[in-house]
Amino acid sequence: MHRTLRDAIAFAEVTTPGAHGCRMRELITDREGAPTFAMRQFAVDPGGHTPYHSHPWEHEVYILSGEGEVRLKEGPVGIGAGDAVLIAPDEEHSFVNTGSELLTFLCLIPVSRGCCR
Repeated sequence: MHRTLRDAIAFAEVTTPGAHGCRMRELITDREGAPTFAMRQFAVDPGGHTPYHSHPWEHEVYILSGEGEVRLKEGPVGIGAGDAVLIAPDEEHSFVNTGSELLTFLCLIPVSRGCCR
């Protein structure tokens, strides 16, 4: 199935405890017939962040715009547009907008997992 995005899918506030100034929209999930991976887009306001958390599955992240850092147990790592990030299974992490513009990124996870809603 092919899906045309544009602005057809609205962002929803991330309500997971620990999230601040963060919205997400599900672009492709099992609802569209994806058998393995789900693709979501996040938007994080300046000063905002995803919750600091971990989960037993990996996920891949591609930074579309803005700048920030991934906070890991080992310390923060700077990120910006064009960067790709691998979060390993069980790795504690959070994405933080340290810039003055919106931080947006794509995040791919297994379709059966629904973190950060």
